[in-house]
Amino acid sequence: MPTKTVTVASSVGLHARPASLFAQAAAKVGLPVTLTSAVGKSVNAASILGVLSLGIGHGEQVTLSTEGDGAEAALESLAAVLNTDLDKE
Repeated sequence: MPTKTVTVASSVGLHARPASLFAQAAAKVGLPVTLTSAVGKSVNAASILGVLSLGIGHGEQVTLSTEGDGAEAALESLAAVLNTDLDKE
């Protein structure tokens, strides 16, 4: 299963608007994506409530994982979302 570790760039972490934008992007990739926090808790990346429940802050590392056709491209596109300060968009 392909994985990618990413540092969260949003200044408030994955809370409110950034979490919503990320979950929407995860839902659009068409593959089941898992988001895992640095402490090892995993959630469905397309679930806004799941993403919020992790309480991920600015500068924290998370791991994305998925499998299927286009998995690497999906992870790259989601990593790009997390590498953007979504509070400034």
